[in-house]
Amino acid sequence: MTPRALLRMITADLDMVMDRDPSILSRSEALLHPTVIAIWGHRVSHWLHLRGHRRGARLVMVVARLLTGGIEIHPGATIGRGFFIDHGAGVVIGETVVIGNDVTIFHQVTLGAVGWWHDNQRPEGSRRHPKLGDRVVVGANATLLGPITVGHDSVVGAQALVIRDVPADSRVLAPFSIPNLRSSRSVAKAARPRQSVVVAGQKHKGAAVFPSW
Repeated sequence: MTPRALLRMITADLDMVMDRDPSILSRSEALLHPTVIAIWGHRVSHWLHLRGHRRGARLVMVVARLLTGGIEIHPGATIGRGFFIDHGAGVVIGETVVIGNDVTIFHQVTLGAVGWWHDNQRPEGSRRHPKLGDRVVVGANATLLGPITVGHDSVVGAQALVIRDVPADSRVLAPFSIPNLRSSRSVAKAARPRQSVVVAGQKHKGAAVFPSW
C-alpha cells in the first residue's frame, strides 16, 4: 500500500467515527476511539494470520483487547470497510465471522459459535460464526450464534438472541419490559408474554428506521 493510499484509509476511518459518534468533534479525538484502535489492530493481526504467523496475530489481538476495554476480534475474522463499534466494551467476534460494509454494532455484542461440541462435527474449514451483510446494525448486548446470515440493511435490536437466518431489510427485536400498572386490566395485559419478532420489509437506511424503543 502506498503512503497516499494509507493516508486515505486512515482519514476515512477517522471521518467515519466522527460521522457516527456525535461526541467526537475532531480527527485527533477520533484517534482515541476504541473502534479505531480495534480496527487498526485487527488489520495487523488479520494480515499476520493470513500469512501463518498465528502467535503474532494473537499477540496483537490481545494488546488491542486490552487497549479497547474488551473488544476481542479474532484475527481470522473478515471485516469490510466502514465498520463501527459504539462504546465497544465486551464485544466478541469469532474466527469465521464475515462482516460486510458500513456495519455498526454496539457494546457487549457477541458474534459467536454454538459450542465446540457442535463445531467439532462440522466439515473442516466450514463457517462456525455469523455473517452480517452490508449496513447491518446490531444493538447493545445482542447475541448472534452459529453460521447464520443476517441480510443487508437489517437491524438486530438490543438484547436479541439470534440463532436463525435473518432476511434482508428486516428488524429483529427482543422482548421488552412493560410497566406493571395497578389496574387489574392493565396488569393482565402486561402479563402477556411478548415474543421476539422478525419483520420483513422494514428498509434499514440509517437512523430513521432504527427501532424507537
